[in-house]
Amino acid sequence: MTRGGDVFGKRLIVAGVTAVLIAGLGACGGGGGGGSAGTGSASGTGQSGPAGTGQAGPSPTPDAVSGLRDQVRHVTARTTRAPRPHMVRRCTTGTRRVSHTSSSGTGSRRRTHTSYTTEHYQHCTKVRSGTETYKRLVRPERWCVSLDDVDRNTARDDVWYQVDRSAYDKAVAADEHAPLTFVPKDPGC
Repeated sequence: MTRGGDVFGKRLIVAGVTAVLIAGLGACGGGGGGGSAGTGSASGTGQSGPAGTGQAGPSPTPDAVSGLRDQVRHVTARTTRAPRPHMVRRCTTGTRRVSHTSSSGTGSRRRTHTSYTTEHYQHCTKVRSGTETYKRLVRPERWCVSLDDVDRNTARDDVWYQVDRSAYDKAVAADEHAPLTFVPKDPGC
């Protein structure tokens, strides 16, 4: 009995040491320190400041771009009137005979009774009835911002990005050559 207890105790100690090692390695591997391309933490507290300073800087998303504000452009939506089939709802009514079965008794005295009722129904479909005109979208509304020195590359100037309305409003409010960072919807405009 004591030998079995010793084996169990050793296994328990080995399991405890293994759990401590796994927890320690997990804690060491979670940081994205020193400006490296690590995963960082989900709360955005990973170190992205200068190495050795311990300052936590903002952690932009991987697809964000930054640069100096150059120009802004608002492309309005364009629509045209176009014809399309006019669909109307047309219904037909009718009746159908429905059977209802009930049973009573047990064994050899079991009786089945069937009765019939008439139910009314309505069947509706959409059918074409002439044409109608509607506004067809030819060009969607877009908001665009042009940046210089994109991602600190002085050779990348006048690069256009399509952005959402809030990023466009921030760019309009910013001064010429003010630093901007945003997540573009699409490249180009």
